[in-house]
Amino acid sequence: MSILELKNICYTYGVGTPFEKKAVNDVSFSVNKGELIGIIGHTGSGKSTLVQMLNGLMKPTSGQVLLDGVDIWDKPKEIRKIRFKVGMVFQYPEYQLFEETVYKDISFGPFNKGLSQEEIDKEVRRAAKFTGIKDELLYKSPFDLSGGEKRRAAIAGVIAMDPDVLVLDEPTAGLDPMGRDVLLSQIVRYHKERQNTVLLVSHSMEDIARVADRIVVMNKSKLVMFDETQKVFARGDELEKIGLRIPQITKIMSQLRKRGVDVPEGILTVDSAVDYLLPFIKKEAR
Repeated sequence: MSILELKNICYTYGVGTPFEKKAVNDVSFSVNKGELIGIIGHTGSGKSTLVQMLNGLMKPTSGQVLLDGVDIWDKPKEIRKIRFKVGMVFQYPEYQLFEETVYKDISFGPFNKGLSQEEIDKEVRRAAKFTGIKDELLYKSPFDLSGGEKRRAAIAGVIAMDPDVLVLDEPTAGLDPMGRDVLLSQIVRYHKERQNTVLLVSHSMEDIARVADRIVVMNKSKLVMFDETQKVFARGDELEKIGLRIPQITKIMSQLRKRGVDVPEGILTVDSAVDYLLPFIKKEAR
């Protein structure tokens, strides 16, 4: 069942000026409830503009965004309500922290949603747990946290609103490899436990390969692929032609297959590669 559907979405910057540019051009796809969708594309492909139309931060020049079958712009004066249902985490979300304490920052969304103090406390602590923020950090200034902790606090502020759809625009950007892995695993755990819908924009093909059910591929403002993760990365030559690359381990396995090693297509993670290669390694060791 579709929770989110885009119908012929277009967005044009600078309409009627010499700088007019179509950032999103006739994009249509639907997302099922409970899916984790990856969104990839080179810089300037239209990814960020696309996701900002999903919760009404930007209004399409033409086309429709449907949430549970209803156009989100059907009642323009109530567009604020959509932002509680479709939560948005921007790139470098820690720049949005502003309150005296982490607790107050996380509670800002639930408070504006009109929840009671008891409900706010419940949502704040649940969001903090999902993002790995310890209780003792809740009463610190967000500006005293480490970079990774700030990132998790900012994401917790969106999760605390309990959105039906969570949109994350490059949530791991700028983090070290360990911090990226920790944050990504927390997002996956949140998705599995809450059974909600997640859209993840990322430049990391490895991250997308690990977690996404299906992938949206954008190129020059258009949707060029939308399919299951393995099927998208099986089209490695096409991805490279538009400036993207398949996960490194997938490329290595492809080279092994060309050299006669009997490994299947669609290996996307190191763990999967180990499972298939271990028998060959053991055989050679004998």
